Amino acid sequence: MMNRFMWAMIPLALANITSAAPQTQKQPNILLIVADDLGYSDIEPFGGEIPTPNLKKLAQNGTTLTDFHAGPTCSVTRSMLLTGNDHHQAGLGTMAEYLQPEQIGKAGYEGKLNRRVMTLPEVLKNNGYKTYMTGKWHLGGGEDSLPNARGFDKSFILVPGGADHFKQIALFPNYPAKYKEDGKDASLPDNFYSTDFYTDKLLSYLKDDRKKGEPFFAYVAYTSPHWPLQAPDAYLKKYQGKYEDGYDVVRQQRLKKQIELGIVPANTKINNPFKDKFPAWDKLTPWQKADQAKTMQVYAAMIDNLDHNIGRIFKHLEENGELDNTIVLFISDNGAESSTPESLGTTAHKNGIRKWVDETFDNSLENMGKDNSYVALGPQWAQVSSTPYPYFKSYLANGGIRVPAIIQYPNQKKKANLNHDLAHVIDFVPTMLDLANIQRPKTNQGETLLAMEGRSILPTLQGKKQPERGIGWEFNTRRAYYQGDWAVQMQAPPYGTGQWELYNRKNDPSFLHNLALSNTKQTEKMAKAWDQYAKHVGVVYAPVRYKYGQMNCFYDTCVQPEFLKNQTD
Repeated sequence: MMNRFMWAMIPLALANITSAAPQTQKQPNILLIVADDLGYSDIEPFGGEIPTPNLKKLAQNGTTLTDFHAGPTCSVTRSMLLTGNDHHQAGLGTMAEYLQPEQIGKAGYEGKLNRRVMTLPEVLKNNGYKTYMTGKWHLGGGEDSLPNARGFDKSFILVPGGADHFKQIALFPNYPAKYKEDGKDASLPDNFYSTDFYTDKLLSYLKDDRKKGEPFFAYVAYTSPHWPLQAPDAYLKKYQGKYEDGYDVVRQQRLKKQIELGIVPANTKINNPFKDKFPAWDKLTPWQKADQAKTMQVYAAMIDNLDHNIGRIFKHLEENGELDNTIVLFISDNGAESSTPESLGTTAHKNGIRKWVDETFDNSLENMGKDNSYVALGPQWAQVSSTPYPYFKSYLANGGIRVPAIIQYPNQKKKANLNHDLAHVIDFVPTMLDLANIQRPKTNQGETLLAMEGRSILPTLQGKKQPERGIGWEFNTRRAYYQGDWAVQMQAPPYGTGQWELYNRKNDPSFLHNLALSNTKQTEKMAKAWDQYAKHVGVVYAPVRYKYGQMNCFYDTCVQPEFLKNQTD
């Protein structure tokens, strides 16, 4: 028989059991892998011919997201990916390098992550996670905006948007290659190659900085295959003699494979807006063919090496019994990069950075891709990377914002699955919090947070239907809005009409047929929805005054808007 003391102890004992229960539940790890300037069709699961066995295995064990969208450029995407908010809300209304006078000082255009949003590592760190990052940051370089100030326990980062892959050399003049480890200046080892090193660092954090079973969020933001295109010799040798058949052969092979895999509908046609603007492969000189083939060989070598390093992370997690309890998302941050030295830089200099490249690097055919070369993919191969969609990075046509994405998560019932539902990088944070069963707070460090714009896509991954929604984009006066089967976009000439264009995403997935004039009612409806989006997120209009993302050059032929043609400074 129990005495009064024993009866009194029962509620206390039950309370202790209840409070301890959440601590015994095993939280999922989260691994976020981001490639830099990788095109939609470059990897095997999306129809590419470049061997990517580790990403192929990820797709076989997970879900391939065929209708996943990012922002049109790197920092824009990253601000949304880490917060669940639109980039105009998060502080990167445009890239910091291209802020215009009309935008400076305006909310959402701070050029860094602001305090109206909260990053996923900040949320997870407050809920018992260890948080790690290696690779490209590009979200602010001040002490208040580096990874260690935005929720990461350990980090080794490239602060700006890019750099040489072998040495601490700037991406272009007056844009120094800065590296930080845990917020302090860092230097590179002698045997540095970006993709290998960022993987080494991440693995060291996972091995040495946490207790056994402690959940982690690991973000590896590779700079591959961002220009300058460079790869280790062993990978360069693998691709000797490849790509000598040229653009159109590779493009057609990729489309055929995409249709076979179910990545795109059988009725999909290729949209190549440069078909009549740049010369076909058979019109190139022998040297130009050799130059272009070598360029793509280097690009393929980088992607091959990227996949190898992703496999190293998977192997570590598998050997430690953690892969099955890890959510993995692989994406690219935007479409492939089309720019060449003529069109790179922050101002509209007549020769871009061509003079600097020619005087500083050895771009002979034999040396292309090595550590003292400087090669960019260019518009012809970039358009192949976007197969079957038009355009590439910096553009709001779907070749610029539709990116490869693959997700795998614990207890996933459907595997080797294709998901064709519209998804966006703003959905990453809500989805991770849903899978981890964690709520984001409404305030952070005394600041009231904006509501997240994204939503969890877990229901669609589980085969459930979610309500239809609209998603908007704006970047440097370019505009787009998707809802259901419809899409509108506006891009200034020569890349668009300068007016709203209407496309049916279901019947015309590669946007070949502009229906704006034949369906004015739908066009007006979508345009009005975009206006509401722009007002909601705080778009601040400013004219474009620079050439990056505006000019596309292929040898002596340049496609560019009128305002650039006579501009020399």
